[in-house]
Amino acid sequence: MSADDVPSRDDLLSRPLVRCLDDRRLSMRQLLNYFQEMGHLRVSDLHLKPGSQPTYRVDGALQRMKTKPLDSETVEALVAGILSEMDRQTLREHRSVDTSLMTDEMLFRVNCFYEQDGLAVAIRALEHQPPRVEEIGFPNAVWRDIIERKQGLVLVTGITGSGKSTTIASLITRIAETTACRIITLEDPIEYRLRSRAGLISQREVGRDVPSFEQGLRDCLREDPDVIFVGEMRDRESASWTLTAAETGHLVFSTLHTRDVRGSITRLMDLFPEGRQDEIASQLSLGLAYVIAQKLLPRSDGTGRVVAMEVLNNTYAIANLIRVRKPEQIVSHLQTRTRDVPQERMTTMERSLAALVRQGHITPLEAEQWSEDRASLLDELSRIQQK
Repeated sequence: MSADDVPSRDDLLSRPLVRCLDDRRLSMRQLLNYFQEMGHLRVSDLHLKPGSQPTYRVDGALQRMKTKPLDSETVEALVAGILSEMDRQTLREHRSVDTSLMTDEMLFRVNCFYEQDGLAVAIRALEHQPPRVEEIGFPNAVWRDIIERKQGLVLVTGITGSGKSTTIASLITRIAETTACRIITLEDPIEYRLRSRAGLISQREVGRDVPSFEQGLRDCLREDPDVIFVGEMRDRESASWTLTAAETGHLVFSTLHTRDVRGSITRLMDLFPEGRQDEIASQLSLGLAYVIAQKLLPRSDGTGRVVAMEVLNNTYAIANLIRVRKPEQIVSHLQTRTRDVPQERMTTMERSLAALVRQGHITPLEAEQWSEDRASLLDELSRIQQK
């Protein structure tokens, strides 16, 4: 086959491969266009696997298309339009690959992997640019304090699909708009294309531009950064380098897959052996700035999802609790240091959920399902009803 005969990515994306029940056929491009038609805040993910219909996650719930089940050959052909030659090589060698796909309208994060039935793929939709920070849904003005910081670690935590990267991207975008600074990101894969404005941004993708987060962090400390984004603290080494960067005069953003503030601090310390945990607790107490634990909940009117946030501000009292390894006492500070002033601006997840109920964004039942502490939520709901 000559080079002219090799189909282009555009040709592969446009091949009609998915058979509908009415005998129509859909291409991968048409499957991806559905995200734009419905809005990525409503339709977040697309799943393809042999033996099942294409399945979207709409307002947090899975919905299967009315098509015939895909076979393994169809999934392979659909994926062919997404992956580069380097991605295909990685998939062959490691049986999975993380990558991204950019169309004229949207950006997609893609994970392809082999499972029992063959090749499967999970596709997440993102916009080219993150939403404005005012549109994220912060419960108070804590974001203003964050973008004005010059150093410290800002952790954004939550389960997969809770919008962690979107929150950080919106914060970094605002910093780049307003501050002449050097920003370097380490991502796997890159999810938003961030623009240099007053700030100069370099985005590095793990696996393409740098072999690992650890190597990227080592490099980064010699590249004159002011702001660093580490896509995820996955292990002891990446966590250690991230804490060091935050402790040595940089503003560092990173993520963890944890459900709440207290669990985030415990998880970080548990990455290290018992013999080092006092040292890490001391380092974390000095370097930590904020922890934001967030969840995305379906709106009560069915028009998308809304964020609920638990916010920790590392005040002197909080730092002391971290240093002496008593994270269980942090909750009382989250419950009481709630004034919207820079020295406080904390909130529990339950208070955030109750506020969303009061505003009519979510139902009380939905709040209860997402709460970590039902009794605390009921107290918060009772308190707002008395106002």
